[in-house]
Amino acid sequence: MFIAPKNTDLLFSEAEKEALYLKLVEQINKDFNLANEAIDFPISISPNELKIQLHEKIYRLIQYKFAEYLNLLYIIDVSEDEVKKMDGSDLVILAEQVSFLILKREWQKVWFKNKYS
Repeated sequence: MFIAPKNTDLLFSEAEKEALYLKLVEQINKDFNLANEAIDFPISISPNELKIQLHEKIYRLIQYKFAEYLNLLYIIDVSEDEVKKMDGSDLVILAEQVSFLILKREWQKVWFKNKYS
């Protein structure tokens, strides 16, 4: 049964433990490209660097390209309810929280594909 990790570090350690970290990076690249937000994380990217770069990308989208940001969340299929519950008063914190929701959803996709295909 899929149990969503409680934070980014746990998510990454689970992905690495299941040898699915590379698939996670590939899934993130794929969905960002589907949303026309070209991003190309190298598969050699460290979990910490991925976390930082994803956070920066989301922050810039919220700040400068809000419609594209919403489209990205739709393409990735991030829970609208979870996003609406967040406090948007601090964009840095909001971007960090949304980055985690993105990682969580992408991890869920990778996990299910691995488990059931």
